[in-house]
Amino acid sequence: MALGLILLRQILIMFILMAVGFFLYRNKKISIQGNRELGTLLLYIILPASIIKSFITEFTREKLDSLLISLLMAALALAVAILVSRIAFGNKYKVEHFGAAFSNAGFIGIPLVKAVVGEAGIFYLAAFVALLNILQWTYGAAVMSGSKEAISVKKLVTNPIGAALGIGLVIFILPIKMPAIFTETLSMVAGMTAPVAMIVLGVYLGQMEGRELFQGKEAFACTLLRLVVIPLLTFGVLSLFPKDFLAIKLAVLTAAAAPVGSNAAIFAQLNGLKYTDAVKNVALSTIFSIVTMPIILGIGAVVWK
Repeated sequence: MALGLILLRQILIMFILMAVGFFLYRNKKISIQGNRELGTLLLYIILPASIIKSFITEFTREKLDSLLISLLMAALALAVAILVSRIAFGNKYKVEHFGAAFSNAGFIGIPLVKAVVGEAGIFYLAAFVALLNILQWTYGAAVMSGSKEAISVKKLVTNPIGAALGIGLVIFILPIKMPAIFTETLSMVAGMTAPVAMIVLGVYLGQMEGRELFQGKEAFACTLLRLVVIPLLTFGVLSLFPKDFLAIKLAVLTAAAAPVGSNAAIFAQLNGLKYTDAVKNVALSTIFSIVTMPIILGIGAVVWK
């Protein structure tokens, strides 16, 4: 259960960082607009830097095969999440449908996987994060708007996560020898992932009143699906893969077990839906993930070992 303890420690650190964002917002030291700009910095610079850095490694056929296996696992995990969310919420509860389907694989998944699996874990997780972003701008956009016309090919092509994956693959496959000053810069920027991501989520949490956070059965249903039902079903699917892929399975399970992604709030706002419901789903699931994620991943580590 060492893995569960590592995860618990990492999540506690993240909640301390969230508390920083929470108190900054409550004490009017950061505004909602300022938090959006932090989120933009995270999405367009910090997360892509973290993904590109994970691909600066020696090319081997084994690593390429592992990347393809991780892509297959990611596709299966996301298919499970989308199917369960669609059955549970359909088109009636769009915000919850989106929230349950798409986890916080980037903001929470990347720093957690790095802590548990190491730098190689981000390499395995990159396919999941890229595929998740593609599905958010296609399937997710259609769910939130209620129309397939909302799918943005332009945003899909210019998505920073997808672009980072493309750049990373080029560096990995060719391979390209990167100057030390470039890799050191990437390392410094990538190191900002957890602090900035958690401060952003803390500001989201600060926008919710305590009583309001725990009201509404839809938010609890979304949280239950996102943190328990979907991860357990994903665990079952990943158990079909051999034990040789333990690190990849743990990386994908971490992403599948993560709470509701903060993009749910962004997409809700873009489509004129109730923004506070999305924030509630993000905050509530993030709070309960401190209990569920160590348990789910601890089970995975024990059973798959």
